[in-house]
Amino acid sequence: MSEKREDVVEERVYNVPLRRILIAPVKKRTPRAVRILRAFVMKHMKSESLVISNEVNAALWKKGIEGAPHHLRIRAAKGRDNTVTVYLAKEE
Repeated sequence: MSEKREDVVEERVYNVPLRRILIAPVKKRTPRAVRILRAFVMKHMKSESLVISNEVNAALWKKGIEGAPHHLRIRAAKGRDNTVTVYLAKEE
C-alpha cells in the first residue's frame, strides 16, 4: 500500500451498484461504469478530489468496453488533503 496509515483520516468499504450501465449502449457501458463509480464515491465521501487505483480500473475494464461488472466492492480512503483514493476491497 503506497498510502501511510497516519495519512488516512477516514476509510470506508462500499459495494457500488453499477447496474445502471445496462441502459447505456453496448459500446459505452464501461465508461459509464467509471462515471457512476466516480459520482458514487464523491457523493458518499463528500470530496471533489478522487483517485481511482489501477486495480479498480483493471477490474472495471476486465471484460472490455461491453462487459463491466454489475457491482464492485471497493475501499475508499480519505487523506488529510481531502483526496479520496479508491482501492479494491480485500476479500476476507
